Amino acid sequence: MNYEAIYHRSQLNWAYAYDKQTLHIRLRSKKNDLTEVTLHSGDKYGWDHTNASTPMKKLASDQLFDYWQGEIQPQYKRTVYYFELHDGTETIFLLEKGFVEQQPDRIYEGLFDFPYLNPIDVMTPPEWVKDAVFYQIFPERFANGDPSNDPEGVLPWGGVPTPTNFFGGDLQGVIDHLDYLSELGINAIYFTPVFEATTNHKYDTRDYFKVDPHFGTNETLKQLVDACHDRGIRVLLDAVFNHSGKTFEPFVDLLANGPDSPYKDWFHIRQWPLEVKDGIPTYETFAFEPIMPKLNTENQAVKEYLLNVAKFWIDEIGIDGWRLDVANEVDHQFWREFRTTVKSANPEAYILGEIMHDSMPWLQGDQFDAVMNYPFTNALLNFFAHGKINTDEFASAIQAQISSYPLQITEASFNLMGSHDTTRLLTLCNGNKERLKLAYLFELTFYGVPCIYYGDEIGMDGGHDPLNRKCMEWDPNKQDLELLAFFQNSIKLRKQYDALRTGELRFIPQDNKQLLVYERWNEVDSFIIIINNSEEPTHCSVAVEQEQWIDIVNDQTLTATSKEVHIEIAAYNYRIIKSLP
Repeated sequence: MNYEAIYHRSQLNWAYAYDKQTLHIRLRSKKNDLTEVTLHSGDKYGWDHTNASTPMKKLASDQLFDYWQGEIQPQYKRTVYYFELHDGTETIFLLEKGFVEQQPDRIYEGLFDFPYLNPIDVMTPPEWVKDAVFYQIFPERFANGDPSNDPEGVLPWGGVPTPTNFFGGDLQGVIDHLDYLSELGINAIYFTPVFEATTNHKYDTRDYFKVDPHFGTNETLKQLVDACHDRGIRVLLDAVFNHSGKTFEPFVDLLANGPDSPYKDWFHIRQWPLEVKDGIPTYETFAFEPIMPKLNTENQAVKEYLLNVAKFWIDEIGIDGWRLDVANEVDHQFWREFRTTVKSANPEAYILGEIMHDSMPWLQGDQFDAVMNYPFTNALLNFFAHGKINTDEFASAIQAQISSYPLQITEASFNLMGSHDTTRLLTLCNGNKERLKLAYLFELTFYGVPCIYYGDEIGMDGGHDPLNRKCMEWDPNKQDLELLAFFQNSIKLRKQYDALRTGELRFIPQDNKQLLVYERWNEVDSFIIIINNSEEPTHCSVAVEQEQWIDIVNDQTLTATSKEVHIEIAAYNYRIIKSLP
């Protein structure tokens, strides 16, 4: 038994409350080392009449480790516990104080302790998020619904995007195409910034309380949000609180008055005067962008201003949450107060942070509900688009991600295949739409909150910024309607079956390392998804318990022989089979 690989701690993603009655307890061990793990738990004040033994199941496995999970419901909301570990030849017990060879008889000494399941400490992302399918819109490039508010020098729709040009997209354009979005099947929209700014991307905010005039008015946004809500669509806005724009009034005053400005503590000044030396501003910024000065969110006046912004758009417009730009560069205390403010205005608001690495410090119930799941994105791109990893490596990366967070965080994680910051997926797939389909199919049959970047569903391509920000194509003759139908049908399946959203997951290893096979199931339905991520057709045999299955994509009935289902799969194709009673 490899003792060095075994790990547990009584907090974070290792021991947490999933809901107000249930604890999830996890343990890590070397891959394929342990054959059985039992969780022994009971009340620390009444062990003799509350103790119980719970077999732990293997939750996930990555390249190095297995992750085991046990689920318990402490009768009195308290529990102390220890682990019994078996590797086939040896049995050992793990307590908080370390490994012991004999089962403990003095339970008060050295056990792990979950002191009390306080309901207020339970991480509770909004329930609606688990059922959401998001669509990301870059407003300047989605649709021009009101030419009267076009910027000066606006270009004809559909031209080549540059970092500085404008095509006139606005909020009215989104309103005009809500029927299209409803027919696609999405039920949530994430908008990049809509507030007044100088750029086409609007990440350099001038006025946090005003919709950019090129997009419309506050009243237009209210009309859009109301129209979305009438269709059952939630609306998420982008909060750029790490930095403002150079035309933000407090920074304009600072530029004019220097150290005498009443706003000098609103920003981080390294040196006077404010200027750019050798490409580096003398004040802190986002990256080294001089038009994006970093806000001092520890300053009380700044804090009050931004928290008022967060509350204003929920109270006045009725938005359903915030996506937080550059979230990891803002102090934790600000986000704690931000959460209190937002949840007091709307307890069901979704708080989503833009963080690209391990995010557990922000996901302990006091700051964010979820983060943008870039580790998930990278795994999918490396497998489906780049072909850098095989199915075993892909499954390992996905399971490592699952084990990194409490389940309710995984269920609320924002899963994306691309955005305004990345090269479009179709371009990464070298124009192969079948590979794009496979990537989105996995996203739409996995835990979490899938997001579609505008235009992916009709075959839009584009290199890195600014080419990933092309104008949406509205001419049906230039849209890939077969691809659109794939998205509509896949979204419909996800919404129809809970098992594809929140059911359990298991990867089924294959000899063919480009053949990805995994199960999703709950107490109602059981699915096997088979994806051939290669240019050659292949055959797949999957061991099953049930005899009758149906391919829900082509309505073909399958019968297992000798407890195996045999399926032929074309190149870059997939099958979804569902067990029949």
